[in-house]
Amino acid sequence: MKAMVIRQYGGPDQFEQTELSEPELQSGHVIIKVAASSVNPLDTKIRAGLVQANPAFPAILHGDVSGIVTAVAEDVSTLQPGDEVFGFAGGLKNYQGALAEYMLADARLLIKKPESLAFAEAAALPVVFITAWKALIERAQIQPRDKVLIHAGTGGVGHIAIQIAKWAGAKVYTTVSSEEKARIATRLGADETINYQQESVEEYVQRCTGGQGFDMVFDTVGTDNMDKSFQAARVSGTVATIAARSTHDLSPLHGKNLTLHVVFIATPLLYGQDFDNHRDALEAMFSLTGDGYVHPLLDEEVYTFTEVGKAHQKVESGQALGKVVLLQG
Repeated sequence: MKAMVIRQYGGPDQFEQTELSEPELQSGHVIIKVAASSVNPLDTKIRAGLVQANPAFPAILHGDVSGIVTAVAEDVSTLQPGDEVFGFAGGLKNYQGALAEYMLADARLLIKKPESLAFAEAAALPVVFITAWKALIERAQIQPRDKVLIHAGTGGVGHIAIQIAKWAGAKVYTTVSSEEKARIATRLGADETINYQQESVEEYVQRCTGGQGFDMVFDTVGTDNMDKSFQAARVSGTVATIAARSTHDLSPLHGKNLTLHVVFIATPLLYGQDFDNHRDALEAMFSLTGDGYVHPLLDEEVYTFTEVGKAHQKVESGQALGKVVLLQG
């Protein structure tokens, strides 16, 4: 089969097309004929060697996948050949990624695709939906009428987080950098938008919460934005982040009695545990997308698998609006 691989860590130019043997079916697994994948910051970090994911070279990267099941192990009862599926299922350690014609995937990491979703849309969802779901619903346990601040509302995780928080009944605020992004965030369901280039944290906390702070702040950016998240949270509030690889003064957590949650999507694959919780998020993804509560925002540029290097460049440039998708062939 044809596959896009890297043979060492490095820049987007490391990807090359090669011929590999098709994967052999294993217990608890299925084989997927891959239709689409998408690029997440995690993928670019794994490619660059910045995350200790340790894929075996030549490595097939990317966890997000959608496609059609072609073979099912005897001990798998949840899927059958012909099922259209999506999920976050590989691209690190010993788990093959999606950038190939066929993919071997643990059946616990996949769920059937709603008929209403195209393969491109489905491939854009798993990492960002599961991440946002875990942060907002499982960890922070947001409640109806909570004031929830989501940073980077038109980013990959941010735009899904807006929709999940709105579904949960929260009043949703989000930071953006332009009028265009503010319009998109409002269309996604944000009640209030905050142009962080025009308002300081102190100013928007005063305007939006009367100076009290937000019940929950979701930091999807990291670095100094985590410190801003601590500042924006109310006393005894909650902060969740997906980017905690930097060094911070945690005294504001103590001073305001805050709770901090760190969410990392790759935990099941890296440590071989938490598959049941992962399954709960998959089922929520199927339900909310199938019922029309959550829709992916796709960047206007769509790439083929052979253009994966260009797709990584687009994501790393910071110019992508929504998710960058790759299609097979």
